[in-house]
Amino acid sequence: MTDAKAPDRSQLLEIYRKANLIKTADDRFIELIKAGKIASPYYSTRGQEVVPSAMSVNLRKDDYVITTYRGIHDQLAKGIPLKPFVAEFMGKATGTCKGKGGPMHITHLESGLPVTTGVVGSGLPIANGLAWAAQIRGTDQVTVCNFGDGASNIGAFHEALNLASVWNLPVIFVCQNNGYAEHTKYEYGTGAKAIVDRAIGYGMHGIQCDGNDPVAMYKAANEAVQRARTGKGPTLVEAKTFRFRGHLLGDDGHYIPKPEMDAAIAADPMPRFRAWLIEQGHASDEELAAIENNNRDEFEEAVEFGLSSPFPDVAELALDVYAEKVSA
Repeated sequence: MTDAKAPDRSQLLEIYRKANLIKTADDRFIELIKAGKIASPYYSTRGQEVVPSAMSVNLRKDDYVITTYRGIHDQLAKGIPLKPFVAEFMGKATGTCKGKGGPMHITHLESGLPVTTGVVGSGLPIANGLAWAAQIRGTDQVTVCNFGDGASNIGAFHEALNLASVWNLPVIFVCQNNGYAEHTKYEYGTGAKAIVDRAIGYGMHGIQCDGNDPVAMYKAANEAVQRARTGKGPTLVEAKTFRFRGHLLGDDGHYIPKPEMDAAIAADPMPRFRAWLIEQGHASDEELAAIENNNRDEFEEAVEFGLSSPFPDVAELALDVYAEKVSA
């Protein structure tokens, strides 16, 4: 990654702020669901906080991010305002989609997150469309599409990578490879030794990195974004990571060998990142504690906002479903 830049102190602290906010949100959402205050499906991204946090500090607000129903970390890292974000999770009228999308369909175009898809692999061709639009308009906007290793076996993955390469689109495909496609171990469902190897077949630039290492992930993201923004085309990034809480809330992860899970938790990127920031002199314990407390307070404000917000009116059932006639 010869063209990649290392993050400076302010960028490292911003990566930590975003990653800690994701962890804070994940912990709190699970508490609220278990307490019966929210009725919602939930897909934890605990353990994968660093990947979108390090990517997002390389993006502008007008860049696009596409994610999946397991994308709470991608959504928060892109900067969706907390109050409408949490309200949408709760199905409230003050949510980003007026309570109609819920956690599997979070959308907030103003923050650069136009689509959260509920279909595995479907975000990749959508990302191509956004990148193509930017190319036609002559802007230097970049589109990032996040997906898991299981989605790399979907036809849309291969079609999207081929088209992105043929048209030299400003798009970055980020495979957050946590080693399991729902309950299936990587080796049981994927023939390629590494996802990044598939870039070769499409004449595309590929980068594999430790997605739990903030510096490595930042450099991979920086290189890919620079390439896309300067007309050098698409990149496939394989970010190696791990999930700590199963595919969805209620999944006990019994299919993951205990030594593998224990090793992953022992290498938890959050406390490791925190300790490294202090050891390297980038921040003090007090500075990081202040970031953590601020994240907790702001998220709690959003929770109270969501809980006190009304549910959508029944009249909303017929709105945003069919195109409305506009008088000439």
